[in-house]
Amino acid sequence: MAEGVDEKVLHILVELQKISAEDAARAIVEAKEGKETLKNTLIGKFAVGEEDYAKAYANAMSLSYVDLRSIQIKKEVLEIIPESTARQHMVIAYDKTDAGLLIAMEDPADRQIIEFIHKKVDVAVIVSIASSSAIRDVFPKYAGSLEADLDQIMKEARGVRMSNTDTDLSKVAEDLPIIKIVDAVLRHAIGKDASDIHIEPTEDAVVVRYRIDGILHDMMVLPKTVLAGVVARIKILSNLKIDEHRLPQDGRFKMESDDYNVAFRVSTLPVFDGEKIVMRLLDESGNGLTIDRIGLSKRNIDMFRNNIAKPNGMILVTGPTGSGKTTTLYAVLRELNTKDVNISTIEDPIEYRMKRVNQTQVQPKIGLTFSNGLRALVRQDPDIIMVGEIRDQETASLAVNAALTGHLVLSTLHTNSATGAIPRLMDMKVEPFLLASTINVVVAQRLVRQLCDSCKKEVRVTDAMKTSIADIVDADHMLELLKQEGVVQGGGTWEDVSLFEAVGCDRCHEGYKSRKGIHEMFEMTPSLQKMVTGNITAHELETAAREEQGMVSMLEDGIIKVARGITSLEEVLRVAKE
Repeated sequence: MAEGVDEKVLHILVELQKISAEDAARAIVEAKEGKETLKNTLIGKFAVGEEDYAKAYANAMSLSYVDLRSIQIKKEVLEIIPESTARQHMVIAYDKTDAGLLIAMEDPADRQIIEFIHKKVDVAVIVSIASSSAIRDVFPKYAGSLEADLDQIMKEARGVRMSNTDTDLSKVAEDLPIIKIVDAVLRHAIGKDASDIHIEPTEDAVVVRYRIDGILHDMMVLPKTVLAGVVARIKILSNLKIDEHRLPQDGRFKMESDDYNVAFRVSTLPVFDGEKIVMRLLDESGNGLTIDRIGLSKRNIDMFRNNIAKPNGMILVTGPTGSGKTTTLYAVLRELNTKDVNISTIEDPIEYRMKRVNQTQVQPKIGLTFSNGLRALVRQDPDIIMVGEIRDQETASLAVNAALTGHLVLSTLHTNSATGAIPRLMDMKVEPFLLASTINVVVAQRLVRQLCDSCKKEVRVTDAMKTSIADIVDADHMLELLKQEGVVQGGGTWEDVSLFEAVGCDRCHEGYKSRKGIHEMFEMTPSLQKMVTGNITAHELETAAREEQGMVSMLEDGIIKVARGITSLEEVLRVAKE
């Protein structure tokens, strides 16, 4: 995009109060320094919404903005542009009128594709701007709906009859109806951005559920007669024993296409009514989250980057199971993974495969534990070591020693807060003076569901909301933070604050789509080092970090994201209860 257009976009965003004039000036500098596009910088670092950017860009280009999520696109119009072309050029045909073919694009500077479409349809092509996420939301429509596929699957599944012998099972697993059932379950899970698939046998049926944005949803009910065939098919794909029904098994397989590269981590478990299967979906396309997109505030991104750039020390990410700790560590590895460093990991399990990273799977049955694996890793001449989790005294001691001897060590801990990591490691008999000299930064995080841009509703803060906020944070301090973040004007009160609520539409799940992290972060400074060498509690350390570094707590970070329209107060309160 030309520099003149950049300036116009920023001017429009400032006029619309989507970004402050100061942040607009900083965004230009940071985009140049980081060799990033202005768009990615604004969305990733300055919390400008994709739709807001698209509207400003359309205005700057003197083109129309179109919200594809609010349009019912006819199948015959959609298919004027082939799916592969639509994905490659980020363009959607959404309507055809007497005036010509209406298309929505992310980048109207792609004149070649406009010319191609014009020659194909031989009518005028009218270009509008749409956000990249709205364009991607249309792609699943090429494949048809889950309901339509399910109808066809059910018709074919009713004719499937099973035998109990393992020889017959291997044949049934290759039958077309079974293959289609499994393929549809997997394909639609990818399309729905599910993180897990549950295939659960009951007394008289098979229930298929997807976990989407952390919440389980019933997706389909299959006849019990297909259970054995479906289980056998997934076992064959995962290289598991088809004749083993009494013991749990673990396996893995991949599905690849031009549009995705997804690994499925498979777990089978005998239950009363048969075998239950749970599959974790892992995106291996290389398009995983970056540090800019995990939800860190501008202040925290800068602090985080400064510390991961150090040649040694420890980077710790804390939180309960399912809070996205490993995803954050992988985002760090993506940034650090260059040709001039050797990165080695010891994990349980290996979540994502990464090129040029030496990943080792823990195998306790044969003695390959975190501690033994870490002991071997330090002899492999690593620059950066990732330990999936510090669980015991021996692993903690080895990780600290590795950080002391010139390695950058990344790991996770199960603690509720960032400052809680220090006493937790002290409980594992790590000497306080060693922690003071090795820890660079600690991040605590939780995941909250992100509001759907298509239907979220802006509301003024009510007395009930203010009471709920005051129950979890200091309301006066929170208001000052909102002013510092530019969400509220200097002399504003809580009555001037707008929050956002979930509504729900056909584009989302109960008003939410995707998830974002809320965080708190502190870095080890000389004054904090002196405090850590004494017998300090997590609360005392937190108080010092807030006074010295202006540390923002996780819940405060959550309220800021509510005011920015990223999540809802209900979601932050849900996390507070946890």
